[in-house]
Amino acid sequence: MNITQFLSLLGGLALFLLGMNMMSDGLEKAAGNKMKKILEKLTSNRFLGVAVGAAITAVIQSSSATTVMVVGFVNSGLMTLRQAIWVIMGANIGTTITGQLIALDVGVIAPVFAIVGVVFIVFLKSKKLYHIGHIIGGLGVLFVGMEMMSGSMTGLRDSKLFMDTVTNLSNPLLGIAVGAIFTAIIQSSSASVGILQALSMSGAITLKSSVYVLFGQNIGTCITAVLASIGTTRNAKRTTIIHLMFNVIGTVLFTCICQLLPFVDWVIKLTPNNSAAQIANVHTIFNIVTTLLLLPVGVQLEKIAKKILPEREDEVGTEMKLQFISPSSLINHSLGGASVAISQIHKEVDRMYSLAVENVTASFDIVLNWDEKKYAKVEQNEEYIDFLNAEISQYISSIISAEMSEKDGRAISMYFSVIGNVERISDHAMNIAGYANLIREKKGTLTETAEMEVKDMKRVTLDNLQNINMSEDGITATKMEQIAKIEDKMDEMALIYRENQLCRLRKNECKGEISVIYSDMITDFERIGDHIMNIAEYMTV
Repeated sequence: MNITQFLSLLGGLALFLLGMNMMSDGLEKAAGNKMKKILEKLTSNRFLGVAVGAAITAVIQSSSATTVMVVGFVNSGLMTLRQAIWVIMGANIGTTITGQLIALDVGVIAPVFAIVGVVFIVFLKSKKLYHIGHIIGGLGVLFVGMEMMSGSMTGLRDSKLFMDTVTNLSNPLLGIAVGAIFTAIIQSSSASVGILQALSMSGAITLKSSVYVLFGQNIGTCITAVLASIGTTRNAKRTTIIHLMFNVIGTVLFTCICQLLPFVDWVIKLTPNNSAAQIANVHTIFNIVTTLLLLPVGVQLEKIAKKILPEREDEVGTEMKLQFISPSSLINHSLGGASVAISQIHKEVDRMYSLAVENVTASFDIVLNWDEKKYAKVEQNEEYIDFLNAEISQYISSIISAEMSEKDGRAISMYFSVIGNVERISDHAMNIAGYANLIREKKGTLTETAEMEVKDMKRVTLDNLQNINMSEDGITATKMEQIAKIEDKMDEMALIYRENQLCRLRKNECKGEISVIYSDMITDFERIGDHIMNIAEYMTV
């Protein structure tokens, strides 16, 4: 291989990886949040999880991208470790599509894909079509790169040094090591398998000399997920361990099969005149068979991962999760199931409400005395409350159709309405904290009178929040009367404070932009009172 051919190989690899990146980015932007929602919602069933993982990976042509996404979901608590197992298995199947397309010689029409993609990107105004153009164009660029790599390797079959090296790759340990290391370096099994196919098409290698390299490539692709899991939660790291276990188990299994049975000869007989198809078929069989074997024991893989990486005391509770509602209870419609469900929802809503009260307290404190750590905590709590709102809503939706008494049905519907108002209270608290940050950035301050008003707003708001006790079964008529009186008082305070602020502005005691921010703060204070009243009305016995 001369320098021109070597540069052509590097250029082809660059185009191959660029094409994959274009497809991945295009799909993510075209789908918006839909892809994340699909992964979050359709993975409780193991078969659906595998199907979703395979489908997404087949489109973006990268199991690494799917696995990294899953690691992120597990880290944030949006997906359980068990759900992640099924998606990872599916991703391993989906990644074989690239090799099959190469074997079918789709690269012949690669320029067509490329030009159609360019037309979508350059000439069409629609943003969605622009992103779809990236997917189509990326596929064309990928196969153009594949053709460049294949053409650059034709001279290798005449190199004695290369052919001697390839002969040594029939040694299982050496072949697996070479495949794993090379794939770990370029962080793409699709690209490394594509290079293997390019070598075979140029006549430089055969399936018998490369089969163990192919097995090693499946292990090497795990490096991307390993890197993505650095600094994440325990469960996110366990996701990476399961991904690695899947490919190691498959490699050990198929290495034994190749040693004991004429597996390679069987595969060659399927497509005797198409070496690229032979490699693609081994890759596909490897991942499908491994998935079928490990699918029934996915729960055991989860247990093994937890034994390898046990929970640490300092990491307990760092991820977002439901503490009282278990995934298995989502389908529990047995006798007494409604009562159990109401109890679980009650506890989760109580926890959610406590976080909202904490945010309201901290937000007023930040206005009076800026604190970076408190602000970060408010943001963290707000994200957690949004998560709880979504998860509890989803849980309620899943059980609302179950057979239950009218009273139980009303209780569940009541909580559905309550959590929306709790989430809005936290939103307004976040707004108040944001106003404090805005005042700080503008290097402004509140007058002493305004600060006194903020202290009064905090006191009255907390008094009314504490009138609602989520651990109790409901709001009594007496308590409801107290909450209504305070809510009326909050409305009156809002009117008075706005008038006071206008007076201060007329007297030039405060800046105009700070006055606008303070007026918005008063509005959020008033809105919190409205949502407290809404919750009380829903919970009135």
